Amino acid sequence: MNKTAIITTLLFLPLFLFSQQINPAYTPAPERLQNSDKRKAMLEQSLVKNVPFKSIGPSVFSGRVADVDVRPENPTFFYVAYASGGLWKTENNGQSFTPLFDNEAVMSIGDIAVDWPNNSVWVGTGEVNSSRSSYSGVGMFKSTDGGETWQHKGLPESHHIGRVLVHPSDPNTVWVAVLGHLYSPNEERGIYKTTDGGETWNRVLFVDENTGAIDLVIDPQNPNILYAATWHRERRAWDFVESGEGSGIYKSIDGGNNWTLLSTSESGFPTGKGAGRIGLDAAVKNGKTILVAVIDNQNRRPKEDKKEKGLTKDALRDMSAEAFLKLEEKDIEKYLKDNNFPKKYTPKKVKKMVRKHEIKPAALAEYLDNANAQLFDTPVVGAEVYSSDDGGLTWAKTHEGYLDDVYYSYGYYFGQIRVAKQQPEKLYIFGVPILVSEDGGKNWQTINSPNVHSDHHALWVDPARNGHLILGNDGGINISYDGGENWVKCNTPSVGQFYHIAVDMEQPYNVYGGLQDNGSWYGPHTFKASTRWHATGHYPYRSFAGGDGMQTAVDTRDNNTIYGGFQFGFYFRINKKTGKKKRITPRHD
Repeated sequence: MNKTAIITTLLFLPLFLFSQQINPAYTPAPERLQNSDKRKAMLEQSLVKNVPFKSIGPSVFSGRVADVDVRPENPTFFYVAYASGGLWKTENNGQSFTPLFDNEAVMSIGDIAVDWPNNSVWVGTGEVNSSRSSYSGVGMFKSTDGGETWQHKGLPESHHIGRVLVHPSDPNTVWVAVLGHLYSPNEERGIYKTTDGGETWNRVLFVDENTGAIDLVIDPQNPNILYAATWHRERRAWDFVESGEGSGIYKSIDGGNNWTLLSTSESGFPTGKGAGRIGLDAAVKNGKTILVAVIDNQNRRPKEDKKEKGLTKDALRDMSAEAFLKLEEKDIEKYLKDNNFPKKYTPKKVKKMVRKHEIKPAALAEYLDNANAQLFDTPVVGAEVYSSDDGGLTWAKTHEGYLDDVYYSYGYYFGQIRVAKQQPEKLYIFGVPILVSEDGGKNWQTINSPNVHSDHHALWVDPARNGHLILGNDGGINISYDGGENWVKCNTPSVGQFYHIAVDMEQPYNVYGGLQDNGSWYGPHTFKASTRWHATGHYPYRSFAGGDGMQTAVDTRDNNTIYGGFQFGFYFRINKKTGKKKRITPRHD
């Protein structure tokens, strides 16, 4: 080896080693499945294996729903799949639920499909909402006895599964939309098909190692015609790419064996780097199949010419040093004071820093940025709805203008659309609220109510009874019989996604915890989860923070001073007795 080669190797070796540390290799599926078997064996040998667990709450909410599947002829019987809480069934319209998936290798579910005539249930593991709290699965599972027992049916490296479809007349033919790994590229993604009940699988559609399949629908008039949505997304600990060239809509006319891209630049459907997550549905109108799609359009909105008074963040982002130095000090002072800058930053000092090129004017805007505000400060187009009446060859946007306050900046977390099969002009889209359109997508209105949680992921629309809806969101299941004017909340089972728990030294002691999108709570460890509080109105748990509840801590010297907060580092010190709260988030200099 010559000297140049040796020097080059030495120069790049630290970079290679560093990259391995910040982006370590994922655990292969066979090893994950082996570890699951080891855990079961260890449990059998455990001294406490016969000590039962009991739920101590909180039970005022359930947990993040991934999918629902309802028995058509008896809609009081349905299955609910949770993002990290397994699979449950109810046979009494959500009054009680039975767990069915507690003993399998994973609890995270992306989608389910029930073959009701044959009492078979398919589970695609690994939630697809691609958030920081989305966990990977190990492929497909099948039950032939309604969920009592399970068999693993392959696709172990799929990690995240977006849709499972069973052929309407051939239960051995199943299609699966595989999204693939979230934090790394991989080959096992795209559309997969089995014709032997899951014994073998063929990949029939593949785009690239960072693009997977997120949705899939069967033409209601011909089961050999299918439509698939693909999505380019890449997440790292420090970054998330939620759109790309690979996102698109495909069509098959031979049962999924071959596919054609529909969403070309001439089709009228958004394409390119700004094309994000896509959701699909189909219905029949006047003898013709109508397709509808919702897309998270990540392209930027045109800048509005706002006439805001005084100095603004937007103005500073594009301002030159020369222009800044010409500003009057009273305008700079007002900006600093209104935005609560530390007192040491006076107009004179800031101008001096800009003059000496220590900072740029844009730094005064960036100083105020935080990740939580950026969730809602959304310059992207966001949710858009399109329809097609020619088999997906051409598409038209159904509405004018923007659908504000639906996706904000995180449309990757939603991406679903439903059409009422008997009323194809009635559409539903999910986001932070759930919206309905009665006129084919031209106009939209929210059907949330005070007892309906935000962030929606699943909806069943009763084809036989107008207005009957079963909705799944980050808080659990809601049921409506009047089209969403009123909702019943089914707040069992308690499968909230805890990020962290803590205890104090009270007698009896209290348990504290922060949950995904259900805030932070505390209550006595002696509480036994039940519905008694529905009658008495006395519920022992107390909420002390909202949003995504995160880490909690208790000062055990008095057991009254607690610390907690929500996403992106917003933390508070709280006195339980007085209710006094003070934000303690550290500020940068």
